[in-house]
Amino acid sequence: MTDEDPLKGYRGKARARLIDLGLRVWDDLELKTSRGAFVGILLPRSEQADDQHLVLKLRNGYNVGVLVDVVESAVVHDHKEAHYKIPEGTFPMDPAKPNVTLLGTGGTIASRLDYRTGAVIPAFTPGELYGAVPDLADVCNLTTKKLFGIFSENMGREQWLTLAREAAAAIEGGADGIVVGHGTDTMHHTAAVMTFMLQDLPVPVVIVGSQRSSDRPSSDAALNLIHACTSAGLGPVAEVLVCMFGPTSDVFGLLHSGTRVRKMHSSYRSTFRTIGETPVAMVSRDGVKPIRQKFRARDRSRKVKLVDTWDDRVSIVYYYPNMKGDVIDSLVERGYKGVVIAGTGLGHVNRPLYEPLRRAVAAGLHVYMTVQTLWGFAQMYVYDTGRDLLEIGVVPLSNMLPEVAYMKLGWALGQSQEREEVKRIMLTPIADEITEREPPNGYVVLQGGIPEVDEFLARGYR
Repeated sequence: MTDEDPLKGYRGKARARLIDLGLRVWDDLELKTSRGAFVGILLPRSEQADDQHLVLKLRNGYNVGVLVDVVESAVVHDHKEAHYKIPEGTFPMDPAKPNVTLLGTGGTIASRLDYRTGAVIPAFTPGELYGAVPDLADVCNLTTKKLFGIFSENMGREQWLTLAREAAAAIEGGADGIVVGHGTDTMHHTAAVMTFMLQDLPVPVVIVGSQRSSDRPSSDAALNLIHACTSAGLGPVAEVLVCMFGPTSDVFGLLHSGTRVRKMHSSYRSTFRTIGETPVAMVSRDGVKPIRQKFRARDRSRKVKLVDTWDDRVSIVYYYPNMKGDVIDSLVERGYKGVVIAGTGLGHVNRPLYEPLRRAVAAGLHVYMTVQTLWGFAQMYVYDTGRDLLEIGVVPLSNMLPEVAYMKLGWALGQSQEREEVKRIMLTPIADEITEREPPNGYVVLQGGIPEVDEFLARGYR
């Protein structure tokens, strides 16, 4: 099939039925079926999709699949042209507003739907986003730089170093705040490593994305961008922050510390949670309201300290029962320099790993322990298992999150390979990656079915 194919992506039974009805992709039509009528635009299909359905984009913006077998007739009202570009406009500049720089990396907040494959792909430039969200002009003056156009799972050492350097340069150039457009899947990893690479920030660095692409009526892209730019340009908190939905309703966003945040749901718009602490602040169109009393305040007199190192010979191992020692041996054989273990309970693994870990430490591998419970602390002196691992040379990381520990270990090894110096860096808190204790409300897990929780959820705070 070529790009000129009027039935892009359709094959087999579905293609034959469309030919019978005389339809083309992008027809604006009314489809009559034995289950009722559907009015919308006939969309292309993914090349990997079945041949049993037609797909319409309804007037309300949602897509619906219609079983070929129930289609009776169709009436074409119009034929649309596919438009993948959003017009770019000249952003109005106001000297009374703060200057915010948006660094684009890709992700759903900067994306469109590829109807050839059915996938969301990085395609929108930051300038196109401004054309799509004119309310941004009410918040700040925006300049943009597209660094990458990739999904967040493809972020790595090269991208992190580039991003940190570009953010530091923009701050030194006078930006009042930085916004980073980023895919949500690994946003918390990037937030952590940016926290370590960009220290003594005078202004905020706000990482933002969206759970739902811009072509969907329920997209959170526009509001998240507005909240992020508000936080970067006007907010009082000068830290690396993640800005995403608070509740699933369009009420407010939350600002999470870059070292205490994690994506906790695959599709919820309010997917990000602060772990072991409270969020740093709430953000709405009215501005930024701090939740924590302690945070690094905006101060233009500070000079950003760029520590742009990262050794990618690090790994993270999620311990599971019956794990074999060859998992650890293979890291040494492959030349890895450090590993973070997400252990059970207070920081435990099984006895068959003891000797492989002993050999690994003797061979120079830096081994650190976190807990896979996420909340809580690695306290390896409580049980024999933990004490045995301490004797082997495994270093507990208190309540540092596993992904944060992984990012910090790569950053530490980029500065030194000497065991005691790496340990010093790892155990010296930079920005709340290790805290003395969890606050009383730092661990709140809502469980459906409990009356007070159901009442809370009924108010829309989901």
